[in-house]
Amino acid sequence: MKSGENSFTGKLKISGNEEARRAFGHYDRNLKRIEKENKVKIFARGNTATVTGERENVEKSISELKRLSCLSLDDNQTPGEKNEFLTTYRGAPVRAMGPLQADYLSAIEKNDLTVAIGPAGTGKTFLACAAAVKMFYNKEVERIILTRPVVEAGEKLGYLPGDLQEKINPYVRPLYDAFYTIMGADKFERFYRENLVELLPLAYMRGRTLSDAAIILDEAQNTTTLQMKMFLTRIGFNSKTIVTGDITQIDLEDESESGLVEIQEVLKNVSGVQFVYFKEDDVVRHRLVRRIINAYKKYKSTEAYSKK
Repeated sequence: MKSGENSFTGKLKISGNEEARRAFGHYDRNLKRIEKENKVKIFARGNTATVTGERENVEKSISELKRLSCLSLDDNQTPGEKNEFLTTYRGAPVRAMGPLQADYLSAIEKNDLTVAIGPAGTGKTFLACAAAVKMFYNKEVERIILTRPVVEAGEKLGYLPGDLQEKINPYVRPLYDAFYTIMGADKFERFYRENLVELLPLAYMRGRTLSDAAIILDEAQNTTTLQMKMFLTRIGFNSKTIVTGDITQIDLEDESESGLVEIQEVLKNVSGVQFVYFKEDDVVRHRLVRRIINAYKKYKSTEAYSKK
């Protein structure tokens, strides 16, 4: 590190392209955030970051970059090993992209019920599916159960054409996409035919006890309070349950009836339950998605929206 007349400059060389990508963030979003928060300037070239500013802020920024790249791990541990969670059928690694996603995966491993709340694009659903597949492959559970509330159909699917799978396909497509990416379409379809993977509308969960299973409730913001209670009381022995949702995208007529909103208060002190909260800064899709989310958030706080 060296100093100039009015500034201090520090450099950090990160070992490994994957670690550097994780530290810098998609489209350098982590660098931009750190620059803004710590009032420094960061220049990244290859795997090296050069940070300029007041000494205390530079050291704080470099420590943050080290943390993001997992370089602070034990000397006997390979950088990034902690976040290497699973490998897809194509051999691609599934990793936590940042500390919060790592905390999310850790919460799933440690708790019987994990609730992830945050905006679209933060990896809530994909990582839940990855965790379920890992549990299944490791024989920690015997099956995977996926469910979503079907708000558009009022949970009444009888009038729709086709068998149950054909009726619910449009509603569970995002879950299909995640599992196709992780285990491949052929294997997923085989597991589905063998009832090792089940995809069900939430209404079809009533009366069941779900043991030895990895259970995912997606789009949970659209469950009513009664549906949420019904779902959570289905959990059986040796099961792990993951609930995901975005409380800013509630499609119910009365948003106060959202089961996802209510359980934050009901379960906040219950042992074996952990809540993980994602924010707009945690979006890992195209950088435009985060700007769109922020624009909607700003618009909804305006007087024009309140008069609609």
